[in-house]
Amino acid sequence: MNNRKYYLYLFLLLIFNWSTSQKNNSCVKTINPSKVVVAGGSITEILYFLNLEEKIVGIDVTSNFPEETKEIQSIGYVRNLSSEGILSLEPTLVLGEDDMGPPTTINQINESGIDLRIISESQNIDGIIYKIMCIGSIMGKEYETENIINNQILNQANELKNIQKKNNLKDLNIMLVLSMQPSSIIVAGNNTSGNSFIKMLGAKNIFDSFEGWKSVSKESIIKKNPDYILIPEKNLHKNSEVEKLSEDLMFKNTNAGKKGNFIFEDGMAMLGFGPRTILSALKIAKIINE
Repeated sequence: MNNRKYYLYLFLLLIFNWSTSQKNNSCVKTINPSKVVVAGGSITEILYFLNLEEKIVGIDVTSNFPEETKEIQSIGYVRNLSSEGILSLEPTLVLGEDDMGPPTTINQINESGIDLRIISESQNIDGIIYKIMCIGSIMGKEYETENIINNQILNQANELKNIQKKNNLKDLNIMLVLSMQPSSIIVAGNNTSGNSFIKMLGAKNIFDSFEGWKSVSKESIIKKNPDYILIPEKNLHKNSEVEKLSEDLMFKNTNAGKKGNFIFEDGMAMLGFGPRTILSALKIAKIINE
C-alpha cells in the first residue's frame, strides 16, 4: 500500500470505524459547529488550514498563528483556563488539546452541556494527519479535509518519510533549544515536543538521557558535541550575541560551532505539531541532508 492510499485508508477508518470506538469518540461530527472556542495552538492552526476560522470565537494564548489570531478573544493559558471565561463566549463547541486544564474547568464545561472535545495527540507525521482528519470530521468537513490533505500535506509527508528511510541523519547529534539567555539555555530532553521533532528528522537528540525541558551547562554541551543546533527564531530578538554563536564559548568547540550549523525556525512551527510542523521538519531535514 503506497503512502497516499495508506492515508486515505486511515481517513476512512476515522470516519466510518473510529466513530464507534470510545477511544476515538472525540472525532464524531458535532451537532453545532457555529461557535468554537479553542484551547491549543495546533487546533487553531488546523481550523485556519481547513478554512474554518470564521467559526472561532475564542482562543488560548498558545494560539498565535496566523497573525489574524490577535484579533480573537483570548481565554487565557491552555493549562490554566477559567470555565467562566469560556462559557461567557457562549460556544457551541470547545476543542482542546491533551494538556487542556485544569480538570475542574473541564468538568464544569462538561456539566454545562456544551460539546467538549479533547483531541488526542501523537507527535509524529501520522499523528498530525490524524489530528487534521479528526477536526475536519468534528466540523462536518470530511470530504473537504481529505482534499486539502491530499493537495497540501501528503507530498510533504511522503518526502519526509523517504528522507527518514534513507537513514542519512541517524548518526547526527541534534540539540534543540527552547530558550536562550546569557545565564542559561533550556533544551529539549526526552518526552518533549522537541525530542519528537528531532525524531521526525530521523536524527538523535543529544539530551534524550533526561526528561523534559531543562537547563544545561556549557560543559555538558561541549561534551555532547552537537552536529546541529535548532533554535526558535524568537531567540534572535532576545540574544544580542546570536550572530556570534559560532564564537560563543558554549558552542565554539562543538561540531555545530565549528561549521556554523545553527538552524533558526519558527518555534510553534517546529513544536506545535500542527500543519506547519511537517513542512518545517522537511525543510530542516533537507538543509541537514545537503
